[in-house]
Order: sequence, then structure tokens, then C-alpha cells
Amino acid sequence: MASSQTLTALFALAFALPAMAQSDTTTLGGITVHGYSQQRELASIPAAVALVRGQDLQRLSGQSILPALNAQPGVRMEERSPGSYRLNIRGSSLRSPFGVRNVKMYYNGLPFTDPGGNTYLNQFAVGSFSGMEILKGPGSSLYGAGTGGVLLAESGFDEEDHFTAGYTGGSYGSHLLAGKGNWGTEKFKQQALLSWQESNGYRAQTYMHRTVAGWGGRWKPNDKADFEAHLLYGDLFYETPGALTLAQFEADKRQARPAGGGFPSAAGAHAAIHQQTLWGGVQFGYRWNEHWEQRTGIYGAFSKLENPAIRNFEKRREPHFGGRTVFTYSRSILRVLAGAEVQHGNFSTKVFTNASGEPGILQTDDKINNTLYSLFLQPELLLPRGWTVTAGISMNNTRTAFTRVSETPAFNFTSRYKNEWAPRLAMMKQFGAWANLYAVVSKGFSPPTVAELLPSTSVINTTLQAEKGWNYEAGIRGGKSGFWYDVNLFWFRLRDAIVQRRDASGADYFENAGATTQKGFEALLQYRFNTLLTLRGAYTYHHFRYDEFRQQDKVYDGNALPGTPAHTVAATADLQLLPALGLYLTYQYNSDTWLNDANTDKATSFHLVGVKAQYTFTWSGRWRAGVFAGADNLLDQTYSLGNDINAAAGRYYNAAPGRNFYAGFRVRLDGR
Repeated sequence: MASSQTLTALFALAFALPAMAQSDTTTLGGITVHGYSQQRELASIPAAVALVRGQDLQRLSGQSILPALNAQPGVRMEERSPGSYRLNIRGSSLRSPFGVRNVKMYYNGLPFTDPGGNTYLNQFAVGSFSGMEILKGPGSSLYGAGTGGVLLAESGFDEEDHFTAGYTGGSYGSHLLAGKGNWGTEKFKQQALLSWQESNGYRAQTYMHRTVAGWGGRWKPNDKADFEAHLLYGDLFYETPGALTLAQFEADKRQARPAGGGFPSAAGAHAAIHQQTLWGGVQFGYRWNEHWEQRTGIYGAFSKLENPAIRNFEKRREPHFGGRTVFTYSRSILRVLAGAEVQHGNFSTKVFTNASGEPGILQTDDKINNTLYSLFLQPELLLPRGWTVTAGISMNNTRTAFTRVSETPAFNFTSRYKNEWAPRLAMMKQFGAWANLYAVVSKGFSPPTVAELLPSTSVINTTLQAEKGWNYEAGIRGGKSGFWYDVNLFWFRLRDAIVQRRDASGADYFENAGATTQKGFEALLQYRFNTLLTLRGAYTYHHFRYDEFRQQDKVYDGNALPGTPAHTVAATADLQLLPALGLYLTYQYNSDTWLNDANTDKATSFHLVGVKAQYTFTWSGRWRAGVFAGADNLLDQTYSLGNDINAAAGRYYNAAPGRNFYAGFRVRLDGR
């Protein structure tokens, strides 16, 4: 663990030179936020919200959303190998061996997280997003079951017609080709995206390729009505190298998991994941009069996943559909929102022996029927003297039914969670541009996901319980004249917390861990000065502990929760050296991270430095272009970005790339 003096110095460095800073468009406080359906400027939202804008996503190489998310306090994204994402919002990855769980995601206002609780965030390209809002802490009062947070992603429609295309190439055989168009009239707008990406990876057994295609349309027949439709298709293949022991990591961090203990190597098993997702949604909005409006949408999706692993070969088919409707009444100082959300899926999971990367003998065949729905209500008072009071509550029901048809007679198990109430109360006092103080009390509820009830051990967990708890939070934000700050404190006590474990084969399984207490401090500062320099710094302190956790004869009371560093610092500096030449610097620090519940093994701290230079120019009025080059991990740090926590035999470590480089170009053609 870094000393307090070191952390103080890093924190000071992150916010140095406050008299010289700039934002490329506007202060964060001036951006409209849609979280909790309040559609107001961030400064007046009584909630912990992190904003990721389009320019943040393209700030470095544009090959991954990871740098943009890791610049946010309280948010940590990991990529164990190319294409293998894990998103951590205030410790939410405690129950995620890979992928995104316990974080609910919406894409253009409709659910993208499936009714089984999984979110295939890696099915998107960076260009799929025009921006993101991350709601930290339980969002169950409006967004259904979940304790980790909510991710609201938009693809957006630009007002001006244009077409963009670009290429980025870099170390370890990485390539990205992407094109995007936006065209139409004020009444009918369209957009389309096509992206292809490939990487050989830093380690052995880490080849990846991804193709993403998307389309969106918006029709506004009159001033009162609008229709939106969106389609997304993602095809992703990536090899999985497996985690290493400390001895293996130190001997050759680029190797894949070798054979041992009666199990084949990752290469011998042809360990990989191939997943495809087709998602489509339509929405209709109508403003009846000055007081009443509504927005209703439905979606349908199909995901297909094949996973030859060291232990077995899994095939999943996951069709699902759902919808969401919201009615809003506004009058004078009162605004009332009411609505409902429903999702249903009929999944199929088959597990075979792994015959050198091909499905062998059938081991289990499960049919999974899952349904969830929530009803929600949120009144809000906008009172005189800058007071805002928001009260929300939801009622949630979930049902997951398993039928193991590979057994005779078929085995049946149903997991039900009925009438779970999730209230939220938030208050804000606005003292002016410089200070907006808020406090929040909310309850979170999160049932086990399908992948936790049926993990990669293929053993249906009939004893796993839902986790739930109360979150208490206070924060203050504000600023003007180019300066912006956002600070919050939280205290979250979770009962029956779900934690992940891995057996000797690398298969994951889950159990409830009694009670946990999660306390934290998160801060963001930004300052701008004309068009010369933008400085931004974020600091996170997370003090996460087990209150009550006993496993057989082991007592973990008071131990730190694994997988989440206590201290993180992120800092960026954007310099406009010449009208056409920009320089972008990034720094990130993570303190030591415990890797198991016993707190006997840990990943050491690391410092990451990245840089990018870009030159832009225009010609013929309508054409614009930019060329850029950059480097990541300039200090050539040896670290693991995405550890396998609680792994048998100490197989925790997934080595991240050393010093690496990239270069590319982008062109844009504006419409007439």
C-alpha cells in the first residue's frame, strides 16, 4: 500500500496548475443529464453521476472505451485480454468473473442488460456511443434490480450531416477500421456505423476480432410526437489465455496458462469465446399538452455464445425481449413520473466435454425461463430558494426457472423474489453556481444472475440468495469560469453479498458472504483556460470490508473485499500547442489490490502514463482530417489489469501489455 505522503503527492499532481485549464466545449455542469429521468443540468441533479462524452471516448487511440471510463472517480474498467471486459462501479465486479454484472445498462433508453442479469458490453464499438452517464450506487428505485449502478449509453443524432472514417494500427497486431454516417432532414434523421477490429494480443492465446454494425433512425412528424428505432449487431471472437500463478507471472508474464493438475493448457483446450448479439428497439414519445407526456419502447434481442474452456465446452442461446414505459406529469413546482419495465427470456445452455476446442459428449442441457418486471413512481418538488426534493420507489419481481432436460426425470428448480420494494429519497440545496449540496438515501436489491445460479461448474446453485442493502450518500458540486468540482461521500451496507470463487479448472462459482460495509470518497476537479489547456483529476478512496463472513472454519470478519483497490488517481492534461496541433497526456495510479478473501495475496500498485499527439487540417471547406500517434504504459509497468479473485492455486494474474504504440488517421466529410 502506498504511503499517505505518496498519495497526497499524487493527488496534488492530478490537480496541479489550476490557473491553466480548458474544456473543449463546455463545463460539465452545463451538460444535460437524463439519469433518474430528470433531464436537467448536472449541477442540479441530486445524485452521484459520472459523465463520459464523445470526445472523451476518442481522446486517445479510440480502440477501447476503457481509458474514458477509468478517468471517472468510483469507476474502474478492466480488460484481461482483448475483448474481455469487466466493469467495476464501487466494487460491483466482486461477482463478475468476466463481463458486466450487477450493473444495469440501457442503450438509447431501452434495456440492454438481459433478463438473466448479463450485459455484453464488449459487443459495442467505441463509435457506437455518443456519450454515457454512469449512475453510481443503487438505482433500483427507477431502473429495476441492482446494487452496483446504472450505465445509460446513447448513440445520439448529430444535427449536421457528415460522414467519418478512420484507421488505427498499433503494437501486437492491433487494427481498427471504422466508418460512421449521419444524414437526413429535421423531420427524419438516420445514422449508420460499421466497425472492424483485430488484435493479436500481448499474451499467447489472446487473438481477437470484432465486427459491429449499427443503424438508428428518428422521425418527428410534428412538434408533439417522435419515433426512434435502433439496430445493433456485434460479432466478437476472442481467445482466453487463463490466469497465471505468481511464479508463472514472474517467469513469463506473456505465456498462457500451462497444463497442470490434470487439466490441459489454455492453448491445448483452444480456450476462447465467440459471441454474437442482435439487438433492436423502437420507441414512441408524445407530449399531450403542457403537463402530460409519455415515452414507450420495446426491444428484442438474441445472443449466441460458445465457450470452449479448460473444463468444458459451453453453448448458450439467449433470446429475450422487453419494454419500458414512462408517463410524466409536470405542473408548477411538481413533477411526477410513473412507469413500468418488463423483460422475459427463454435461454438454453448446453455443456459438453471439450474435445480440443470442439464440443464432445453432452454433460448437461438446461432450459432457462426468466422474467422480471418493475413498477416505479417518482414525484419531485422544485421548491423556492433552490430546494429540490425527489422521492422514488419501485416494486420488483423476478423469476428464474431451470429445467435440466439431460436428466431423467428432468430436474426442475425455480428461484423467485417477489414484491421487493426499493425506495430512494434525495434532497438538494442550490446555493448558486459554486455550491450545490445533495443527500441521498436509497435501497438496492439484486437477485443472482442466471450465470451465477448456473455457473461454469454446471452445478445449479439452489441456495444462493439475493443481496440487498441501504446506501447513504452526500455530495457537493459546482463551479464557473472554467472551473468545476464534484465530490461525494457514501456508506453502503450490503447483506448476503454475492462473491465469486474459482476452482482448480478455472471455473467460477458463487456464494453469499454475509454482510459487507462499503465506504468511499470520490472527487473530480476540472479547470479550463481559453483554448490552451484542460486539466482534469479524479481521486477515489474505497474502504470496503466484510462485516460478517465465515466459511467453514475460516473467519473473514474485518477483511478487505478483494478486487477493488483502496486508492486510485486519474489525471489528464490536454494542450493545444498550435491551432492544428494537440497533445494529450494521461496518468493513472492504482494502489495494491487484495486478491482473496483471506487477504494473503495481492496485486501490487502501478502507475500508467499515456500520450497522444494529433494534427488536424481542413481543405475544400467540407473536408477535415487528422493524423495522430501515441503510446500507452510509457513507464513499461508490469501489472495485471483484471485479476481472477479467489482463484484456486493462486491463479490470479492476467498480464496487461507493456509499453505499446499506435498511430492512425480520421477523415470527415460534412454535408452541404
